[in-house]
Parts: sequence; C-alpha cells; structure tokens
Amino acid sequence: MNLRRRDRKFPEWCGEASRWLAVLICIATGFASIPAACAGNASELLQVPPEQAGMDARHLEQIDDEVARAIRRNEMPGCVVAIGRYGKLAWLKAYGNRQLEPEPEAMTVDTLFDLASLTKPIATATSIMILVDRGKLRIHDRVAGYLPEFGEKGKQSITVYHLLTHTSGLVADNPLADYRQGPEEAWKKICELELVAAPGTRFIYSDVGFIVLGKLIEKISGVPLDQFARREIFEPLGMKDTGFCPPASLRARAAPTEKREGRWLRGEVHDPRAAALGGVAGHAGLFSTATDLAQYARMMCRRNPSQEHSVLSALGRAVMTSDYATPGGIRGLGWDKRSTYSSNRGEYFSSSAFGHGGFTGTALWIDPELELFVIFLSNRLHPDGRGAVNSLAGRIGTIAAAAIRDRVVPVTSEPLRRAPAPVRVGIDVLRAQEFRLLAGQRVGLISNPTGISSDGQSTVELLYHAPGVKLVALFSPEHGWSAQLDTPRVADTKDPLTGLPVYSLYGDARKPSSEVLEKLDTLVFDIQDIGCRFYTYISTMGLALEAAAEQKKRFVVLDRPNPINGVDVSGPLLDAGRESFVGFHRIPIRHGMTAGELARMIAAERGWDVELHIVPLENWDRRDYFDATGLPWINPSPNMRSLNAATLYPGIGLLETTNLSVGRGTDTPFEIVGAPWIEPVSWAKHLNSLPEGQAENKPVVRFVPVWFTPSSSVYSGQRCGGVRIVILDRYRLDPVRLGLAIARQLRLDYPDQWNIDGLDRLLRNAGVLEQLRHGVSVHQIEQSYASELQAFLERRRTFLLYGDPLR
Repeated sequence: MNLRRRDRKFPEWCGEASRWLAVLICIATGFASIPAACAGNASELLQVPPEQAGMDARHLEQIDDEVARAIRRNEMPGCVVAIGRYGKLAWLKAYGNRQLEPEPEAMTVDTLFDLASLTKPIATATSIMILVDRGKLRIHDRVAGYLPEFGEKGKQSITVYHLLTHTSGLVADNPLADYRQGPEEAWKKICELELVAAPGTRFIYSDVGFIVLGKLIEKISGVPLDQFARREIFEPLGMKDTGFCPPASLRARAAPTEKREGRWLRGEVHDPRAAALGGVAGHAGLFSTATDLAQYARMMCRRNPSQEHSVLSALGRAVMTSDYATPGGIRGLGWDKRSTYSSNRGEYFSSSAFGHGGFTGTALWIDPELELFVIFLSNRLHPDGRGAVNSLAGRIGTIAAAAIRDRVVPVTSEPLRRAPAPVRVGIDVLRAQEFRLLAGQRVGLISNPTGISSDGQSTVELLYHAPGVKLVALFSPEHGWSAQLDTPRVADTKDPLTGLPVYSLYGDARKPSSEVLEKLDTLVFDIQDIGCRFYTYISTMGLALEAAAEQKKRFVVLDRPNPINGVDVSGPLLDAGRESFVGFHRIPIRHGMTAGELARMIAAERGWDVELHIVPLENWDRRDYFDATGLPWINPSPNMRSLNAATLYPGIGLLETTNLSVGRGTDTPFEIVGAPWIEPVSWAKHLNSLPEGQAENKPVVRFVPVWFTPSSSVYSGQRCGGVRIVILDRYRLDPVRLGLAIARQLRLDYPDQWNIDGLDRLLRNAGVLEQLRHGVSVHQIEQSYASELQAFLERRRTFLLYGDPLR
C-alpha cells in the first residue's frame, strides 16, 4: 500500500465527550437552514447551457470520462462538479455514489460535503478580511496584541499576515492529546507551543495557525467563528446549507467519510482536532454543497460586482487574492495560488487564479481573469481512507479552462512549482548561523563521508575549525568512518584529518559509552539516510539519542533530505515488542521522513527527556527525489551506489536475508535478484505479468532475465539466474509492494528452494509473513495492515518539519 496523502484516525478519547460537546455547541450556535428572508442580498444563481457562458459543451463532456475512470480506480466513490462563468452555472453534475457502505446511495447535486481545509479560506480568511474591511484589524498586526497569552515562547512577533500565509513558524499540528480536555485547555497548549522557525523564514502549512485565526475572530467580534461566518458570509450570500455542525435535516444528505467507533461519520467533521474542539475550528469543520459554494465563488470571481452581492469590498478581495511570495511559492491571504500545494490547480488557469483544497477530497479554484470558477467535491476517504483526487481535480480545472471559446486569455508563464532555490542541508544552515548553536560546547560528531556541506566541505572539517566549538570525539556507524566496510563488526580508528579518535558504533558497543559522553556537552548527528526502516543509520541515531537522554547531553541533528521523497509511505509496521537494530522504532518499511523528523518522533514517543535540536533543511520540497535537490550523491554505504538502488531498496533489500542474491558483488546491487535455482526467462515472464509492477495499466518496472555471478556475498562465485529490475516510472512505483509481490511469486514458483523464514529478519511482522507463506494476494496483505499504516500517518504528521503537500 502506497499512501501519498495525509490520513487521520480519530483517537479513542475523542469519543462520547467530543460528540456531546459538538451537539451542545451546535444547539447553542444553531445551524438551521438559512431562511429566504435572511438571504436578501443574494441573487438567484442561474444554470445555463455551457454555450451561454462562452464554453464548449462537448469539450466539457470529457469530465465524464475522467471521473468515470477515477471511480473505476477506486479513487473515490463519487463526486459533484460545478463550473461557472459570468456568474452563472454552466455545469452541475453528480457522479457515482456518495455512500458505498453499509449500502450504496447515489450521489446528488445537493449532497452536503465536509470541506476540510476549504474552511480556511472560505470561513476563516474571509472573516479576517471582513474585520480588516471594517477597520477592526490590520493585516500586519501582531496577534499577541489581541491575544496576549499567545505571545509566549517567542511568538510575540507573529502577525496576521504570517498566519494567513503559513509563514508563522508554528508547527503543522500539535499532538491530538493537547485537545483532550476541550477548547480551553487546547488553547492553553497552543499558547505554550514553541516556534520551529522564525516568523517569515519558512513555509509550514499549519492547521494550528488557522485555529489561532479562529480564536482571533472570536476575540475581536465577540462571537465564535461559526456564528460570525454565518451572519457575515453565509446568510448574505444565500448559502443556506453552509455552516459548522450541520443539523440532522442536512446530515441525511451528507456524504460519509470514514468510520469512527463503529459508525460512519456522516455530517460530522472528519478532522480529529476540529471534532475535539466541538466541530468548530479555524482550520476545518465547515460543511457545504456545490451550489452554495458557487454563490461564494461568484462573489469572489467578479472583477467589479455590485456591493449588494459581496461581503467584501473590491479592495479587500483584491488584497486577499494578490500574489504574496513565500518560501513555499506564491500564496494569497488564506488562498493557494502557485505553490507546492497546487497539484489540484488547472494547467490553463491565468496568473490571477486562486484556490484551495481539502483533505476529504474537495477543491475550489477561482480565476477572475477567465471569469471562471471550478468546484470539485468528493468524499474520497469513503469507505477505506485510500482515495486520491488532487490530480483529478486539477485535470477537471484544465478541461474547464480549455472549454472557453469566447476569448483567449494568456495563462501565466510561471511553472506550477516555483523555480527551485538551492537546497541547503543542516550543516549549511549551521554554518550560515555561525555555529551559534554549538558555541562553547564540547562536541562529539556521528558521521561518515555523507556528512558534507552542499559545496563539498566535510562536516568534521567545518566543526573542527569552527570558532567557539571544540570537536572532541568522532563516532562511526555501520560501514565505518569511510562508509566502505562491509563487515559484521567495525573497529575504532582515528580520523586522518583531525587526529581525533573515531569510536565505532557498530562494534562491541552500538551506542556511545558513558565514559566518552562525560567528555562531551553535545552529540551531533550528520549522516545521509535512505528512507527505509532497516537501513541502520537511523538505529544508530536512535541509540545515540537514548544515550544522550540517559547522560543529560544535548543532541543535534543536522538534517538531510529523504532521498526517495518525504511523501510516499508504504509497508507494514514492526510487530510491537520486536524492535531491533534493523528495526529500531515502530514505523513502516518506507517511512517518508527525514532523520530530523524521525529523531523528534522517537524522542517523543519513547518519552525521553532530552534536549533535542534539529537544524532544518532549507528549500527542500518533500515530494522531490534526491536528484532534484542539486546536492552531490555520495554512496552512503558500499552497495548503495545510485538513486535507483535507493528507490528499490525498501522492497528488494527486504529479500536479502533469505537465500537470494540481491546483487551484492555485482555492479548494480539491489537492481538484480536471483539464485542458482532460478530459471530467468520464465521467472521474468511471471514477474512482468504482476499487477504490482503496473499502475493504470502501464508498467512502472520491467524485469529483464539475466545470468550473473556475484563476486562476493550470497552465492559468491556461483552462476545465478534472475532478473534485472528496470524502473520505468518511479513516481508510480511502490517498491515495498513490489518486494512483497516478488516474495509471493517466489513462494509460488520455488516453494521448496526459497527459504521464506529468512524474510522475517527485516520484515518483522508475523501476520504478513504467514500470509505470504499461504499465498495470500498482495492486495489482501496490504489491507491487513492498512489501519496501522493510517494510524502511523497521523502519528507522523505531528513531527513533520517540511509541510505536507497533499493536505
């Protein structure tokens, strides 16, 4: 299972208490359907043939094919698409089902959807701009000026602008446990948060920031966010079905998402933090329909709408949707424009377009230049949490813009992703900061040749000559200080450059001794990881972090990219209690995290009292593979010789503790699999027919039959038959799924020759091993650990430092 998205599971403690809290809040605030008398400022939204909106109906019909294909691929159960131009609806259509379980229920155009993060621009940011319009607030005001308690722990300089553009330096999300006692205690926990970056210096898509904005709206207006938005936005625009905590009359036509406590979430917010806050929060909780959103989009789309049809001034709309350059790309105030989050943006939108997406499968894009809006609403999480619709929403936007026939407007020449700035690794950032974090410290460095700056200087050399820093000791992981040893044990040595002792952490001891740590104040870790659970450098880091906690020493991670990207996550977790040096923490095989993010997770989840500092990467897009960073590739271990090998390693490396050769002793380790008892031609034919080697009926890898003779390791000097694995599309390849498929095929083709028991050394999941032993399909195997994988993604989100582009 390859999960390229943010998944959330609702914690058990947010059960009855949160449900009754939500009911009480909804009773107190009310979410009745807005009566017609309250919608006096809204004019009727007309639905017209596409030709009357200057659009080609036949071209728009391509949407039908795209949606049908997505439904067949189980990317969603169904959706509603609404497209408008010149203030009129030119396309409004429901597709598929809004419910599959417990029984199918057809999608309708009036289906109510959990908008998730569309709450941010539509309810929260628009409310902020209304307050700005009325002189109650200024965009560059400091938040602590209104909420003094928020200014603690270095947050006093955060402005409203920082929160609206996700540049406040706040974390993406604080732990769910912080919301356990309800809104008041949750607010106290937010006020106690420390920044992870100085305001204005980094783009971190932050739910916390929009929760703060919701609190700010309540403070200034005197009423909660849901009441303010209803009174000032939804009622004036005639959005009769829009609001927080929908009543039973609307929940009956709501699209369900996932199950919680044995029942389907239908008309109840999916986001666990918003639910714990009673269903009302600045980042999530809003529900609406396609036609209601069309009313809002019409107001925002018009260049010069009459004031009676707008809740914002013309200048307010212009300021809200202008271009603001951030480290994450071009943003609006509460809106996305052209950034790392724009995967749901139409290719042909103009430079004035702005939009946003929601985790539940929603998207809204508005292009004033084209006088076009595109609304896409799905419940892609139903029923199993595995859907994915961002790409589909973007394709529908492209079709809509391409259907315009009455004029041609030049689209922006800028790429959808900003031109990449050079990636700076942790040692680059530390050097730029003049090593202040280590000033006056006696330092021990855990590293190998991958510990270099982006301009090629070794970390050991930079720290050795850094003013005010005393480098005392060096430590090496598996493969030694040179990263060239492939032996079961590595001895201590001496660094030829500095003459300092190098203590092996892959010999008699696996973590620094108390005797050596007595001479140090700070341990620094700087090694390039590979992004796979059983690659032992993260185990070395974890054990050293534990030693630092035991000896009350500081621990600093100089962060580096995950070379096989920081989005994709796949494979089973370790069985509880089976942690080892090749499986240090309960994470999936492919974890999608950097070393710094893992250090934060390990320290927090193990409850270690340690002073941990992460010196973060700069300008890294976590969707990128290593070759997009511009950084030099240095073999992190003797057999990890290329990015191709690293990409395949989570699946192929899994097999190497069985009686297979995985190419050690050849020129291309981890790109070859074989054994003397394998007949290569027939086996390659079997492997090329596997569905796990394909995506959307196109191959993502090709297996080429080969004979090879390893010069070392398993079957050294013996002629082996096998396959060479050629990657055709790494973006659609799930290497763990591929590895499981190869293991299953080995079990089917060579049940007597292949030693399946050896697989458990790295797999360390008894359930998956038994399923492979009995020939269970890979799809069924993935389903067996899907809930654990989703729970991991929720755990992971708390510790991410570089955003989540698929939120």
